[in-house]
Amino acid sequence: MSHEIPLRRHADELRRAALEAVEPAAAIRRHVQRTGDTLLVAGRPYDLARFEHVYLVAGGKAALPMAAAAAALLGDRLTEGVVVTKYGHGQATGHRLPPCLTLLEAGHPLPDANSVRGAEAITAIARRAGAHDLVLCLLSGGGSALHTLPVAEMSLEDMQALTNDLLRSGATIQELNTVRKHLSQIAGGQLARLAAPAALVTLVLSDVIGDPLDVIASGPTVPDPTTVAEAQAVLARRSVRRSLPLRETPKPGDPAFARVEHVIIGSNRLAALAALERARALGYRSLLLGTYLEGEAREVGRVAAALAKGVLAHGDPLAPPACLIWGGETTVTVRGAGRGGRNQELALGAALALDGWQGALVMALATDGSDGPTDAAGAIATGETLARARTLGLDPHAALAENDSYTFFAALDDLLRTGPTGTNVNDLLFILTAAD
Repeated sequence: MSHEIPLRRHADELRRAALEAVEPAAAIRRHVQRTGDTLLVAGRPYDLARFEHVYLVAGGKAALPMAAAAAALLGDRLTEGVVVTKYGHGQATGHRLPPCLTLLEAGHPLPDANSVRGAEAITAIARRAGAHDLVLCLLSGGGSALHTLPVAEMSLEDMQALTNDLLRSGATIQELNTVRKHLSQIAGGQLARLAAPAALVTLVLSDVIGDPLDVIASGPTVPDPTTVAEAQAVLARRSVRRSLPLRETPKPGDPAFARVEHVIIGSNRLAALAALERARALGYRSLLLGTYLEGEAREVGRVAAALAKGVLAHGDPLAPPACLIWGGETTVTVRGAGRGGRNQELALGAALALDGWQGALVMALATDGSDGPTDAAGAIATGETLARARTLGLDPHAALAENDSYTFFAALDDLLRTGPTGTNVNDLLFILTAAD
């Protein structure tokens, strides 16, 4: 137990360093500046005096801080706009919006009636924009659900049921959004089509592995490379048997994208590198394993434990004290009736494999502060986790079988409860090992 206290303290420092690096308002200010009537977006100038109206639309878990920062830069040149974010991710962040911006909170990961209202408000603004207007679109993770506008032939209840089926099947975010784009009036480049011929600038805080613009928030302002046939293939692969009104989306070369610019302002890699720098400052030999982590959460947890064992037993790939960092997003195939999230299930898989190994800690967290449908961001596992669980009469194997990692870690007080962080750049996995 002697190693656990400093390991836990250091893990928390790494978490804080990572989140500070991708704070959305600061990310906006790094990429957007204003001098007089000149708005510089990633070095490209926009003369605000030449636009009759400047509109702002924002969607995602980081929408509020992004919109607040952008509105402060635009000042009285901002005409109006709408901001759609997840319940609990609104004014709790401490950011305030000017009266010309309307804030809506909506459902995630399952869309609800407010998701539709938010999407309708966004599309109304896009339709109003003309050739002499500028539309600033701010996107972050969660946007696909938070501004949902199904095609006319599909009800909200149908979309909720489909989303739930795909999530429970273990579908990746790429698969999920491939289907959703072909059932939407706003996703897959269709917002750009609605806003044309206005100038459209999209600033993106990425929550998808590899930062593919067509997947983040289902790519409402970019050409969609996926097809109806690919959406049908996802449904077949995930055994989701439904007859759906899929329709094609705007493709590369469509004139709707003639006046569109996109800038990624924050990513999982940026957060991981900040944590890496902090780990080195704390005295750890440190290595970023990559930011393309995928797979079944419990299996990734076992891999994380194996890496920790390699460090402790043989100094592979680094001698202790060591810090290994992985970024990405795992999935869970739900078979039980318990509560949890992918990061909590990952930690439970790691705990089972780490049993009895002293001096190792695995921490997995969602950077938005919400892991699955729970109030936890993730969980912590060490070589002592199962010993402590046994004294409380907890059965980790049963918890894993029931997808009930939340209940398991709550009893141990090893859940990470950060509350909404105001940002969203995928998940982070930290593997820490202490020196002898």
